[in-house]
Amino acid sequence: MTMGDRLRELRLRKNISQEEVARQIGITRSAYSHYEINNRQPVYETLKKLAVLFNVSLDYIIGGEPARSDTSVTPEAIEIIRILNGMDQERRKQSIDRMMAVLKQADRS
Repeated sequence: MTMGDRLRELRLRKNISQEEVARQIGITRSAYSHYEINNRQPVYETLKKLAVLFNVSLDYIIGGEPARSDTSVTPEAIEIIRILNGMDQERRKQSIDRMMAVLKQADRS
């Protein structure tokens, strides 16, 4: 199975369009389409974004091990990761602590 075949399979399994994949990883639909038909190879940073979006390893996308799971990473989770990655370590820790406190309080309700 080629990388393009895997990307297409993952996208269809997630039931989203090429346009949606492209939007979520910050490229054009045309560029993503070329990946699926094996006319272009994504750069490393794009591969990492695709792996996060589809919840699989980089190795799986490029032709290795099977997918980790069929669970999907939501667009909201990806956005939270992007925000957290943009913070310094102390601010990231504080933000995670606040989120955990909110989740614990919601569990008690």
